[in-house]
Amino acid sequence: MVFTTVVNFVRSRGPDEFWRKRKIFKLAAAFRGRSRNCYSISIRAVHRALVYATKGRKLKKLDFAELWQTRLTAGCEQHDVNPYVFKESLMRSNILLNRKTLADLACWEPFTFKALADIAQKRALDDGITPPKENKVVYVAKRGSQKKT
Repeated sequence: MVFTTVVNFVRSRGPDEFWRKRKIFKLAAAFRGRSRNCYSISIRAVHRALVYATKGRKLKKLDFAELWQTRLTAGCEQHDVNPYVFKESLMRSNILLNRKTLADLACWEPFTFKALADIAQKRALDDGITPPKENKVVYVAKRGSQKKT
């Protein structure tokens, strides 16, 4: 590049700046407004979005673990098995299925899950595993059932 004046030399920063900005603008392509077009605003928005994406990947794992646990607990309650006894009995029976697989079976394959629950109950009876005592609610007070004085 040939520069006729010093001003043009100072203003030209070369191809590095173009590609650096282009990388940020490509990441901001789906944004709206000036955060898509204005570099100084765009770089802040892109950095914030990358931070949220990093946090989101961790939260996604936690959300799925919670979903699997909820599905597994619901399936166990449906077949009158304590979830902890269920997992322990399956381990003692050498049925090594992870929480995701068990949750999918509970949700999408109820007959298969019932067979696993029956195996777990039989093993729990054979090994003498007893579930922890649960406090059953015998009476629930409702608004209309209380005596007015």
